[in-house]
Amino acid sequence: MKWRIDYRPAYAVLKVELEPGEEVWSEPGALMLLRGDVEVRTQSGGITSGLLRKLAGSESFFLNRYRARSRAEVWFAPSLPGDIDTIEVNGEWVIQDASYLAHYGDLKVTASFRGLRGLIAEGELFWLKVEGHGIVWVNSYGGIERVEVGPGERLVIDNYHFVAMPADTRYTVRKFGGLKTFLFGGEGFVIEVTGPATVYVQTRILPPFARLLARFLPKS
Repeated sequence: MKWRIDYRPAYAVLKVELEPGEEVWSEPGALMLLRGDVEVRTQSGGITSGLLRKLAGSESFFLNRYRARSRAEVWFAPSLPGDIDTIEVNGEWVIQDASYLAHYGDLKVTASFRGLRGLIAEGELFWLKVEGHGIVWVNSYGGIERVEVGPGERLVIDNYHFVAMPADTRYTVRKFGGLKTFLFGGEGFVIEVTGPATVYVQTRILPPFARLLARFLPKS
């Protein structure tokens, strides 16, 4: 299996080359192009896994599986303009639900319970969890950046800018600044990560853009 990412960082497209018998999985609706003899199936990956993914928020109950019968190419395009990055998984990672694009290898995609800190952060109790050995491709709104956090270092991330991190990363959810900053500073709650850790973040977020668009839409 080979892959490349073209047209980055604004309109990235993932192009996967498969040998006969190889397969790649993706979120529904991500397909851009097929070349070659490819069997396509839509599966839940198990009822429990599918239900947990659905609980994570915008993620579908189902995933699409593409298995090559001959040498083939499968291209994937995210729903939002932005970049795509590759994460090699050996263990467990958590991913913002809207950032999962596709995966390859012996990986299981389910959901990770965030507890009450998830509800506090943004009203969602779950992140997606990817566990096993393989490759997962994540997409961002805007650019995507891999940030290394040193041992004992603390990194503060706006919760909507978060994309992915290892599942065993130490983090807390807290309000941003004092009461006045929290109420009027536009940040609300943030995620504070303690290193060592690797964190992926995105350079744009949807809520401010949606509010901007709403100003120009007809009022119902």
